[in-house]
Amino acid sequence: MRVNYDTLAQNVAALAHGEDDVVALMATVACEVHHADDRFDWTGFYRVTAPEMLKIGPYQGGHGCLEIPFSRGVCGAAARTKQTQLVADVEDFPGHIACSSSTRSEIVLPVFNKSGEVIGVLDIDSNQANAFDQTDADRLAEILSATFGHLG
Repeated sequence: MRVNYDTLAQNVAALAHGEDDVVALMATVACEVHHADDRFDWTGFYRVTAPEMLKIGPYQGGHGCLEIPFSRGVCGAAARTKQTQLVADVEDFPGHIACSSSTRSEIVLPVFNKSGEVIGVLDIDSNQANAFDQTDADRLAEILSATFGHLG
């Protein structure tokens, strides 16, 4: 099954309507995104909890890493650079953190609040190589902006 981004965006918007708790929103988005596409093997958030530090947030799938500094891995790179990381093969990413041995490719998107600050990252892992493309990046960024962009 391949994600229908229009349907996903509508579902997330309906479920998130009126909610301003970041953890509740992350839990909702993680669940909806994870179950929208067979490529998505692990779907979750890492939250900025201290300067230059991410901690695991709501997720779907097996266990994730508990902490990731901005200086390490794909998640750290997304938080540090404030740019989406599309990784076709995790073996080719210098400093990749192997939270799961089944991960072959990954997309990580920074999550911004209304002030433009990174409040976390959305990490999606796939057990398939080259699973993600620019359409995934663009449409997921739209959903994240609509869901978290109003938060203080």
